[in-house]
Amino acid sequence: MPAFISVGRFLFAILFIVSGALHLLDLAGTTEAIAAKVAMPAAVADYVTQLEGVTGMPMAHMLAIATGALELVGGLAIAFNLGARVFAVLLVLFVIAATFYFHDFWNQAWPDAKSNLIQALKNLSLIGGLLIIVGIGGRPKAMPAYAGSTSDTY
Repeated sequence: MPAFISVGRFLFAILFIVSGALHLLDLAGTTEAIAAKVAMPAAVADYVTQLEGVTGMPMAHMLAIATGALELVGGLAIAFNLGARVFAVLLVLFVIAATFYFHDFWNQAWPDAKSNLIQALKNLSLIGGLLIIVGIGGRPKAMPAYAGSTSDTY
């Protein structure tokens, strides 16, 4: 049974690993997509301006690097069970934000909304999988046969 858990965890993480790598390999495209969809709230405008001045990069470019790195590193952490719970929490927050900004089917008319509805439902499933990882960790040492069991075996 532990082999299935390890393989499942690795297969689950592939989506984040590949997505993160693709975002980092196409920083210009990722930056453009973020700039078109994400608006910084006025409350943080001064901080954004300061950060852009310090780094010499627009906020959309910094977000592109950060999201690609989070997906890649978080996916690898889950795949190899290194801080899987922490990265699963971070990825839950990322997937919620990505769904809100990029798959806003509620702002579109049907049938144009269909594709984004499917993507939002996929993301909802990913959040569910990530929450399972948060709850049980990357590789449980023992899985009781039934609820309330005190057995240390499968």
